[in-house]
Amino acid sequence: MRQLIHIVDDDPSFRAAIGRLLRASDYEIAEYPSADSFLEQVRTGIGTGCILLDVSLPGLSGPDLQARLAELGSSLPIVFLTGHGDVPTIVRAIKAGADDFLTKPVSGSALVDSIERAFQRYYADQTQREWLSDARSLFDKLTPREREVFDHVVRGKLNKQTAHALGITERTIKAHRQHIFDKLGARTVAELVSLAERLGVLLHEQATDNPPVSSLSPSGKPHHGRPDRG
Repeated sequence: MRQLIHIVDDDPSFRAAIGRLLRASDYEIAEYPSADSFLEQVRTGIGTGCILLDVSLPGLSGPDLQARLAELGSSLPIVFLTGHGDVPTIVRAIKAGADDFLTKPVSGSALVDSIERAFQRYYADQTQREWLSDARSLFDKLTPREREVFDHVVRGKLNKQTAHALGITERTIKAHRQHIFDKLGARTVAELVSLAERLGVLLHEQATDNPPVSSLSPSGKPHHGRPDRG
């Protein structure tokens, strides 16, 4: 399936020229003469794709469209392509999450390279978002007591310490720990610590007993090592 490029530019001749160039590189093209027309399409469901966005547009500007898309929760990659780029605008766009800022005229190879980098970043981020969503769903299945035990485990507390703190037996703590590992699909305490950090349920200032150890691979997937459930 060909990747979709959304060209948002008020110059019809430029849209046509860039469209031809990108179609020759096996992309699918959608053209929009203004930011407002693109927003209308977004509201009806735009799917995926990379946005090639001009800065100076009639009505809503390119940076303003970028901000509006962020408010709508869009994570589509954005490459600014303009003849009116100044340093403050470039800095603002990049800080707001733009993938690149190119000035016209731009070579076909430079444009395609920028688009490919934008897609790579987008798909990597999408993988991370999906992983975190799945992890949150699993975490939400823990019972209130299991969450209490989880909190003690990821802060490096021993079963004896956790049992004393919660006023239950060490045997019960071991049973809760087993349920936690099973529900979260984890095999080591290090994986639980990584999960807690990534979900934002572990405060660094609380993790003083044992420093957090990350066992996640660069892709965000847990490494499966020797079980450590003691």
